[in-house]
Amino acid sequence: MKIHIKHMVSFRCKMAVKDALDKMGLHYRFIDLGEIYLIENTITPEQHDHLKSVLQKIGLELMEETKSVLVERIKNIIIEMIHFKDEWPKCKTSEYLSNQLNHNYNYLSNLFTEGTGTTIQHYILLHKIEKVKELILYDELNITEISYKLNFSSVAHLSCQFKKLTGLTPKNFKNNHDYKKRLMLETIK
Repeated sequence: MKIHIKHMVSFRCKMAVKDALDKMGLHYRFIDLGEIYLIENTITPEQHDHLKSVLQKIGLELMEETKSVLVERIKNIIIEMIHFKDEWPKCKTSEYLSNQLNHNYNYLSNLFTEGTGTTIQHYILLHKIEKVKELILYDELNITEISYKLNFSSVAHLSCQFKKLTGLTPKNFKNNHDYKKRLMLETIK
């Protein structure tokens, strides 16, 4: 039995869900971002209500409406693709999502926009820019390597999108953050 959970986007969330299922005596094949695969074929209404209550206490939500489940799965795939995978998919993002979810991309795109008020492409861009910020602050990759890693068409495209969403160039973002770190260290001394 597959159960969908909203807001389950990290390893910590997966561990909290695992702990909750263990305490309830429910058995699972595996827990993935946004999904639990139970060994049991069904759960009782009482177990369902109890699981819903336990999940709410840890900031998660049991998903029951099919369309909202699909929107949440789209979000989880995008988050995993950008924040947790080492390499960008070899195919187009639209093709990747279609293959992962076994739905036509136009259907997914329309459903996502209807459910969130934003497009899949904009949602991807927001997450890519957050990942760019993270990678800039780690200071292990240069901007060209970051651009390549996150599948931007060019460094100029990355810089343009970054500035459009943050108001800063990647270099200004890094310098501003370095300045704040120096100020903090001087205050601590």
